[in-house]
Amino acid sequence: MAEQATETVTATIDGREITVAKGTRIIEAAEAAGIGIAHYCYHPGLSAPAMCRMCLVEVEGAPKLQPACVTPVAEGSVIRTEADKPREARQGVLEFYLQNHPLDCPICDKSGECKLQDYTYAEGRKRGRSLEPKRVLGQDDFGGNIVYDGDRCIMCTRCVRFMREVAQDDLLGVVQRGSRSVIDTFFEEGLDGSPFAGNIIDICPVGALLSTDFHHKARVWDLDRTPSICASCSQGCNISVDTRDNVVQRLRPRANSAVNSYWMCDYGRTNYEWMNPAARLERPHVRDRRSEAVAAGSGAASGAAEVGWEAAIIALVDRLSAVDNSASILAVGSPFHSNEDNALLLRLARRVGGSVHAVFRSPRAENEDVLPGFPTLVRRRDLAANVRGLELLGFERVGDDEARGGLDGADAAVVLVLGDPLADRDAGFADDAELFVYLGTVPSQAGARADFQLPVTSHAEEDGTFTNALGRVQRFWQALRGPSLARPAWQVLGVTLAGLGAGAAPATAADAFLSLGEENGAFAGLSYAGLGMRGSQAQGAEPVAAGAGAGAEAP
Repeated sequence: MAEQATETVTATIDGREITVAKGTRIIEAAEAAGIGIAHYCYHPGLSAPAMCRMCLVEVEGAPKLQPACVTPVAEGSVIRTEADKPREARQGVLEFYLQNHPLDCPICDKSGECKLQDYTYAEGRKRGRSLEPKRVLGQDDFGGNIVYDGDRCIMCTRCVRFMREVAQDDLLGVVQRGSRSVIDTFFEEGLDGSPFAGNIIDICPVGALLSTDFHHKARVWDLDRTPSICASCSQGCNISVDTRDNVVQRLRPRANSAVNSYWMCDYGRTNYEWMNPAARLERPHVRDRRSEAVAAGSGAASGAAEVGWEAAIIALVDRLSAVDNSASILAVGSPFHSNEDNALLLRLARRVGGSVHAVFRSPRAENEDVLPGFPTLVRRRDLAANVRGLELLGFERVGDDEARGGLDGADAAVVLVLGDPLADRDAGFADDAELFVYLGTVPSQAGARADFQLPVTSHAEEDGTFTNALGRVQRFWQALRGPSLARPAWQVLGVTLAGLGAGAAPATAADAFLSLGEENGAFAGLSYAGLGMRGSQAQGAEPVAAGAGAGAEAP
């Protein structure tokens, strides 16, 4: 049976004819036509109470101005957003808000992305007319790294509606009346226990809700914003990485209705300092443990030699070429590294030896946090971004929930480690292996004993893709500059494979992704450019059900 066609209506907004689905609100229809309507209380992920009165528009034939956030588009209606009456109404509303709003823009964290600031600059009055002193309400600590500034609040109630409708944890409400109204928690119960409360900071249109983590840290116009994927769990929330002076300052959600809507969890929001490590692997190091044993017997000095990339790759290719093609290989991947990185690690392992044991370790939480109002969004048990990607590539999970154990390098002739810090292994790890190669971002006690210790970039310092628990392959973009000699792992592994005669090395992340699709059916049919900003579903990768609880297996 053919699907029933969607009923549409046609109207005119500011002289521009549009056709939208019946029931579409004026503010949404205008947005689709590229016409912005000023608003405060409206948010596409929340109900619309039509209380801020900023979105009033003139509808021909209506006796008075209509709120665009709740009024549906009617067939044949003529709507004006820039006529004299709606413009005069907006100016009056802005003047009303500025009656008590403190003019402290120079010290407000929201300055530069504040809607009150933007609208006032665009069409507000040049001067205020009030002679009365402004009210003073002060600040209140809501808990959960959130501070409320009552003086700046314009009572849009977005925060109250988010907690009630999306978090479904009714911890906020409007108390008092009239000019004394404020947002408050109930009976000293703060927001500490709500795992998604940080979203109210993002949706606050002014500087009333402040993040103690970001407070006075940077001016927003000094920040570089890069689209990325949250690496803190396997949900793969779309985020923006905001950086200044090559340091991550904050993470914010980026809209994707298929993954996280407009939201993200507080765990992912605050878990970013690992992307700003003080200690990094900065140069390739090469050592030969067999020669060291001879040198130790003669009393000569030994140790890893710091070399350039050309010398390191040439030496690595020579050592790998000498490995018996029936040798056993232990390849340790990382769920914090991209599909491209891990795929090329596995390809190198298969090129070098006959028996390949591909494994990874991932930290896991005891339970999941589900966002009730948008149950697709879950803080998953797996606290790493690319667990599903490694499983689709053929890696096996080992170790416990703290990402410890499960590695036994003694039985492998060659040990290849990507990204795993080997925190639970001592300096004797893989001493019995013929060859030990460690590709990492930070120094490791066990990795320091490797024959080849090669510095690679983190996901924040390169382009690439992750596959989330829903089986969705999503791109991330480079937000930081890595150490000068650190290189993406896909580049290091690709050049090494080229040296072994396995074809041309990938020049870009797109090239690495193309080879990934050619070798693995789950990624077949996907193009790097086609993933866009929202990602695409991997072949045969069924989404993992959300909200399964602590007893469920992680995706």
